[in-house]
Amino acid sequence: MPRSLSNPTTPQAPRALVKQKERDPVAAGNRDAAVNRSASFNYFLSDKVEAGVALRGTEVKSIREGKANLKDAYGLLKDGECFLLNAHIGPFSHGNSMNHDSLRTRKLLLHKRELRKLEQSTRQKGYTLIPTRLYFRNGRVKCELALAKGKQEWDKRETERKREADNEARAAIARGQRR
Repeated sequence: MPRSLSNPTTPQAPRALVKQKERDPVAAGNRDAAVNRSASFNYFLSDKVEAGVALRGTEVKSIREGKANLKDAYGLLKDGECFLLNAHIGPFSHGNSMNHDSLRTRKLLLHKRELRKLEQSTRQKGYTLIPTRLYFRNGRVKCELALAKGKQEWDKRETERKREADNEARAAIARGQRR
């Protein structure tokens, strides 16, 4: 007669306590892989769109290592397709001679309706596509594109004044709460 698993007389193998290794926050999608901090300073950002990025294997590994930079990058719509230009993804540390070119043009993956909407918006004078952040979602690299209009010098000074006033107000509130 076979023994039942619920029978307390059945010897069971001791379970090994396996400590789960924590995943890298960038790879797990908890932290952005790259952020374009200068975008909000240099542009008025409006509509934001999430796009997939067509990458090679070594590029994905480099992004996981944190070697991506979006500072001078911009999006380009051409022939019904969207491309990411000037996005710097450094070479993979354990790559070989087949490693990727760091400044190559990468295709952005968008739905047709999103492409049409962006095309209509960028036809307006002064509007362009600027990548604001690069991140992982469900193991895939995504790029957040924002419709942007360039700021004049006086706009940048006004933004800086507002930021300083907000910081001073927060500091005054914090001082008042400490008393």
